[in-house]
Amino acid sequence: MLLALLCALLPGMAARAAAPAATLPAPAAASAAADPADHPDALLERGRATLDALRQQLQRQDLDEDRLVAMRRTLLGLQEQAQEVIEAQTQQLQETQDRVAGLGPAASAPAAEPPDVAAQRQGLQRARAEIETRLRRARLLVVESAQLADDVAVRQRERFRDEMFERTDSLLSTAFWSDLRAGWTRDRARLSALSPPARPSRTGDAAWGLAGAAAIVAVAWALRRALGRGLDRLVTQRAPQGRLRRSGYALARALMSVIVPGAVAYALLFLGRALALGPAWLTLLGDAVGAVCFSAYVAGLGRALLLPRQPSWRLLPLPDHLAMGLRRHPPLLGCALFASWVLQRLAALVQSGLPTAVAIDALVTLALGLVLVGAVSRAERLRRQALGAAPEKVAARPWWLSALIVGLWLLLVLSLATVLAGYVALGSFVVRQAVWILVLAGTGYLLCAVVDDATTAWRDHARAPAPPAEGATGAGAPVPAAEAADRRAQLAVLASGALRLLVVLMLLTLLLVPFGEGPQELLDNTAGRLGTGVTVGALQLNPSSVLQGVLVFALAMAAVRALQGWLAGRLLPTTSLDAGMRSSLVTLLGFVGGVVAVALGLSAVGLALDKVAWIASALTVGVGFGMQAIVSNFVSGLILLAERPVKVGDWVSLGGVEGDIRRINVRATEIRMGDRSTVLVPNSEFITKVVRNVTHDNPLGLVQVKLPLPLADTDVEQVSTLLLQAFRAQEQVLAEPAPNVLIDGVDGDKVVFNATGFVSSPRQAAAARSAVLLQVLAELRRRRLAPEPPPETPPLPPS
Repeated sequence: MLLALLCALLPGMAARAAAPAATLPAPAAASAAADPADHPDALLERGRATLDALRQQLQRQDLDEDRLVAMRRTLLGLQEQAQEVIEAQTQQLQETQDRVAGLGPAASAPAAEPPDVAAQRQGLQRARAEIETRLRRARLLVVESAQLADDVAVRQRERFRDEMFERTDSLLSTAFWSDLRAGWTRDRARLSALSPPARPSRTGDAAWGLAGAAAIVAVAWALRRALGRGLDRLVTQRAPQGRLRRSGYALARALMSVIVPGAVAYALLFLGRALALGPAWLTLLGDAVGAVCFSAYVAGLGRALLLPRQPSWRLLPLPDHLAMGLRRHPPLLGCALFASWVLQRLAALVQSGLPTAVAIDALVTLALGLVLVGAVSRAERLRRQALGAAPEKVAARPWWLSALIVGLWLLLVLSLATVLAGYVALGSFVVRQAVWILVLAGTGYLLCAVVDDATTAWRDHARAPAPPAEGATGAGAPVPAAEAADRRAQLAVLASGALRLLVVLMLLTLLLVPFGEGPQELLDNTAGRLGTGVTVGALQLNPSSVLQGVLVFALAMAAVRALQGWLAGRLLPTTSLDAGMRSSLVTLLGFVGGVVAVALGLSAVGLALDKVAWIASALTVGVGFGMQAIVSNFVSGLILLAERPVKVGDWVSLGGVEGDIRRINVRATEIRMGDRSTVLVPNSEFITKVVRNVTHDNPLGLVQVKLPLPLADTDVEQVSTLLLQAFRAQEQVLAEPAPNVLIDGVDGDKVVFNATGFVSSPRQAAAARSAVLLQVLAELRRRRLAPEPPPETPPLPPS
């Protein structure tokens, strides 16, 4: 896609500006005051006449490739024009319907409505009927022009297939050179007649044209130097460390190589307009802008991948001597591509004879083949020299690279042999496809490297979130840094894989486009192939629809995440809801938003929501048999979030598991135990079993101390006072509700004291009870309110 846009952006504008009008004029706004020639009805009539004429011309058998290309361009222009009419008329239809609705409902009897209102209503209804008729005609024109464009494409493929295996006289035969000598005199005369002298329409136009062309080149040269210096400063001083600096630098170098050559080509077109050249030469100069940009891109791509004088920035794992030895071949390949394009366009412009066209194709094939052969042979020679000098420093070549080199040699030898044998079209196609594959492979490697390095840099340099609070963490609460890093790594890997897959799919689509088409045809065929895609039943899958579905899903999920963050950080903290309820609401919103995002993404791909419902109902039957537990836990999780028998932050006890609820997930609930371990409990357990929720209604914790003392030797009042003082001395123990001491009863010769107090959380009860006991026991021994333990009896001396 990058190549297609690069080849089609500038030349498309230049060719349309230089070439004579092959399509219908652009429509203007449809109104009664508009020019009759620009009225939508007139535009549709001319479009219908043009379509019928093209349909009749397509029945002819002597159509050449240029005529077929012109027909396809005209049909694409018809589609665009009819689509513009549809958009304009749709807007007018909506305005008319709004005006009719503004008049109110029509009266049951015509006499019951005022005459002016009735007349206005009738006029609006007639206008609406005319607009609807015009819309139907425009839509029919779009459909028929698209169908006829497909027929033209089929005709082009058939002609290409027939010409591919057409045999002419061998280049080694005398008959071929005799025919070429006989036809060259006529072709040279046509070429001379095609180049009339420049004729400026006004005095001084030539000077202004030359000055404008020089200004275009100067601005482009200055822009290229400024961008180069800015790029060097960016990658060396401001860009973060990592591979992204190298891949981004290589991509920028490849793209910037187009600026100056493209500006020179456009300057020549500007000068040709000022000199008032003929339409044929202006068309040639306009198309030359695209050819120059493509050739410059090929040369710049090769230099950006090799970087012979900057080995530390080189992406390809090539040794320095090999990169330095191959540095001249990318510019040679770019020059050969441009020269081949010029020769073929000149031959088509003068309508040269068959021997001249065959000779040009053979010359182009030999030139491109020699450039490729020279590059491969030089690389092999440099590798043998390195092996002879220091074999231990030369890395072993992978098997796939050896197979690729052997295949390339066989391909080049086969193409040259077919050219010499007389199958010039087949040999030319093979060599050009080899060059096209090399260009696409280099572009794909560079784009995949940029995508992978960009996602890796995002993963490594994204700022970690703040550490979580000691309390609970819900769906909208911050997560630990390690978990956030894992999520970033997963997202980076997924994004890298998806984007690289998209790049590969687009490059494979471009690979199917025959090399040698013009930039506009290349872009049109690429868009057509991307739009066709693959049909799976009634569903049409193509890269554009899949990308649209992914973008819709990503945007929907981003909106859901943003809404979750706004609820958790801005709205819910201003309410009286506790942290657990806020977390439950944010999690429930995430569930619902995820389902809606998936539905919107599938709808954008082309899978209607009614089909999604049918699939969901079919899956429900299978779920009922094989996924009962998962569905039960999922539904139970929704019930927990809705009814809130337990919530995030509660201290619960369930079947021997006791701890804090940390998170309620789709399938299970995470409970943090006292030993810092985490237990995953299925959500259905909280619905079907008995659950003890310690903090459901009251978050206070009970501190209870039962102290048995001897009945005969204990001062009950002093012990009660001592227990109360010990509770009040602890900071964790709350003053309200106040601590209390009761006599729990008499057990034999023991009196049992039951002292209670409350702390702010049940999690603090154990520590508070231990502190109270330590203070009470120490005070009892100090005051001797409790009997001393009997002294230990010393052991008897050994006999």
